[in-house]
Amino acid sequence: MGKEFDLTPREVPRVETKYRRIISKLPHPDSLPTLEKLRRFEPQSMRGQPPVVWERAEDFSVYDKYGNRWIDWSSGVLVTNCGHGAREVRDAIIAQVNSGLLHNYVFPSEERAELVEELVKVAPKGLDKVFLLTTGSEAVECALKLARAYGIGKGGPKKIALVGAERGFHGRTLGSQQAGGIPGQKQWIVNEDPAIVQVPFPDGYWTEDTSFRVFLAALEKKGVQPRNVAGVIFETYQGVGPDFAPTEYIQELAQWCRTNGALLIFDEVQSGFGRTGKFWAFEHYGVTPDLICCGKGISSSLPVSAVLGRQEIMDQFGPGSMTSTHTGNPVCCAAALASVRKIVAENLTANAARLGEILDSGLKEIQQRHRNRIGRYSCRGLVAGLQITKPGMKEPDPDQAHDIVERCFHKGLLFFSPVGAWGQTVKIAPPLTITEDALREGLGVLAEAVNEAAK
Repeated sequence: MGKEFDLTPREVPRVETKYRRIISKLPHPDSLPTLEKLRRFEPQSMRGQPPVVWERAEDFSVYDKYGNRWIDWSSGVLVTNCGHGAREVRDAIIAQVNSGLLHNYVFPSEERAELVEELVKVAPKGLDKVFLLTTGSEAVECALKLARAYGIGKGGPKKIALVGAERGFHGRTLGSQQAGGIPGQKQWIVNEDPAIVQVPFPDGYWTEDTSFRVFLAALEKKGVQPRNVAGVIFETYQGVGPDFAPTEYIQELAQWCRTNGALLIFDEVQSGFGRTGKFWAFEHYGVTPDLICCGKGISSSLPVSAVLGRQEIMDQFGPGSMTSTHTGNPVCCAAALASVRKIVAENLTANAARLGEILDSGLKEIQQRHRNRIGRYSCRGLVAGLQITKPGMKEPDPDQAHDIVERCFHKGLLFFSPVGAWGQTVKIAPPLTITEDALREGLGVLAEAVNEAAK
């Protein structure tokens, strides 16, 4: 269960810098009616983020209506890769709205045709079909269905097993939660699918043994025959870190999938579109999956996701039998097309790679000063995380992580609430358009907050 932030307005030190401005109590007293209305009419699961009512967001800055400004290190949960409110994206949305076409189900549209063509251009060779959806969870559910259908078609009715990873996160729908490996998401699922299993994720910290034999041993222990595995789905990096597997492990996994006729599925929902300093995060491994699930940064704004894959996998279902009401909504397509083109044209992937070195160096310095409280830090491009542990122990400390996020909020640096299997990770994910001096300013704020929290 997540932890809520106190809604009592507090006096905090005034902040006035080039990129931050905090001039009121937080939360601002006049924002309380909105915050209380949300608590009254929404389920409590929607609570838990720092209590700022956003008025607008531009590039890597978030503003409220009371004169406060934050450096955004959330990207609206890794969505705004090409920046908040990018002019190209806004113009594309406005032009599409003014065209008069806001919805067309799966009737053909030029907007949808342009977007799927663009996605194939940026995908690895051989992944030549695209199915558009709305959310990352939908994309994962679709990939699981495609894998099982393909498995049954190639190997018969027993080839239905799906393998995910412990501590994995693939969304909040029923199938995606079962594919994931966070125990707290499964405690209410009474009839779990016995053919969906998890193996340890070889992050080198929570799972110290990173050899591929751990994967094989886990399948054997769970009684899963390799010939019955339809697909293996991994987040390209585990979002709880971010944690990458060793390159050798993933390359062995890819070979194992080929040998056993299982599809390799990478969940790139939060890692794609330049986030890690590569356009696709799986490029770090030197392999190509059979299916890609993507979303979030695809549009830097509106809800759209996609499954990309080989034609023989994607074309399994006949006309009208794999569709969605809002598939390729024309307004969302316009936004996504503009976002992808901006990421490519401005080479924001390279910016993420360059600034990622600065971010990594800064986080390493913070972690070295607080080894007894930061069990691990990880960084690749412009996604990073501090895993907060109890003093001198390898035990998650979600309360300390929450404290760090709150202190940063009061100082003008905005994170979403701590994530991870135990809520121990302070996740760092600024828009890929952030400047070097803004990134360095944010690192200074984070270092200050960690120092204060440690005391």
